Amino acid sequence: MTSIETGGPKSLVGTRLSVMMFLQFFIWGAWYVTVGNYMNAHEMGNMIFWAYTVGPIAAIVSPFFLGMIADRFFATERVLGVMHILGGITMFLVPWAAGVSDVLFIVVLLLHMLCYMPTLGLTNTLAFHNITNQEKQFPIIRVFGTIGWIAANWVVSKWLHADKEAMQFYVTGGACIALGLYSFSLPHTPPPAAGKKIRFTEILGIDALRQLSSFPFYVFLISSFLICIPLAAYYNYAPLFADAAGFKDPAFSMSFGQIAEIVFMIIMPFFFIRLGVKWMLLIGMAAWVVRYGLFAGAADDGILWMIFGGILLHGICYDFFFVTGFIYTDKKSTPEVRGQAQGLLVFVTQGLGMLIGAQIAGRLFNGMVSGEGDALRASYQNFWLIPCIAAGVIMVLFFLLFRDKGVNQTNEQ
Repeated sequence: MTSIETGGPKSLVGTRLSVMMFLQFFIWGAWYVTVGNYMNAHEMGNMIFWAYTVGPIAAIVSPFFLGMIADRFFATERVLGVMHILGGITMFLVPWAAGVSDVLFIVVLLLHMLCYMPTLGLTNTLAFHNITNQEKQFPIIRVFGTIGWIAANWVVSKWLHADKEAMQFYVTGGACIALGLYSFSLPHTPPPAAGKKIRFTEILGIDALRQLSSFPFYVFLISSFLICIPLAAYYNYAPLFADAAGFKDPAFSMSFGQIAEIVFMIIMPFFFIRLGVKWMLLIGMAAWVVRYGLFAGAADDGILWMIFGGILLHGICYDFFFVTGFIYTDKKSTPEVRGQAQGLLVFVTQGLGMLIGAQIAGRLFNGMVSGEGDALRASYQNFWLIPCIAAGVIMVLFFLLFRDKGVNQTNEQ
């Protein structure tokens, strides 16, 4: 009996996994876009960058939890259920923590993310184990995650108008509990590394780095790390900027970036065949430069169409850079280190890069952005110019240094 049959009829497995993925990203989207505006409205504006630092910290810790515990000793669906229930409990405590102290608020958010971040890997593991054609089935299942993120933004921002209210945390907590309970009904998925000896070089991705050792891969990895530093400014402060510019429901407006992500995900194979890895990555980097340029240009006069254009570029920014990066890493890897290599890329980008980026962006923002009305919008201009220039410099260095004839790169120079 195959793993897909043990979970029920084949026709239902994809649907059940899609529901799982929808709730998985609904949880993240329900608070991640709006927390900055909540903090600003509750006199915690100078601490916003810490709310966006807890995710990278959890991303750095997560591989150790997955590698040493979840992947070896417990069924995936059970770990997923327990982690989400614990994450839901912590999220219900966030409004209380906000009333006690700023530091406790951040600590409780960190506890939530320590529960949440490992579930990103767990949902992927569970999905891959219970489908028969990963290349065809997984993208369809995964796109429901993006739809879940969009739905969360619409519920919290457009329906509840809770960008600045504690309701966003209760919605998140409720979704956590719902997915936690639902997880126990998912197909049984035994621990993928049961009985294997724990090797820290494997958990840290060092084995993969040794095998992938080459100048082009180092250029790609270092560039990916560096570009994530200026990228963090968008995730931290774009919702706050949209609010200051006059968008009524900032998270609802920003959800159109995820809609663009779905569109570009569909047409991405067409571009990939014609452009190849290097030019896909360069276009992704260039989109970040243009986005920050639009924000800087629009800041002084609050030109909404330019800001919205920068938001819509998310499809190119994310798909052409991050998704292409995952594909390139997969092409360079052997089956033995494929999982390690992808984990290493996430560790370097979503972990180290975003952590450093959040801290730098926070200190720049607190020192540069101030005032009210026109003065506030004008102060954003210089702030957005810094990540614009930084991303541009990294893009040029990547263009000059990256050469890899070992992968299929159409139109590669």
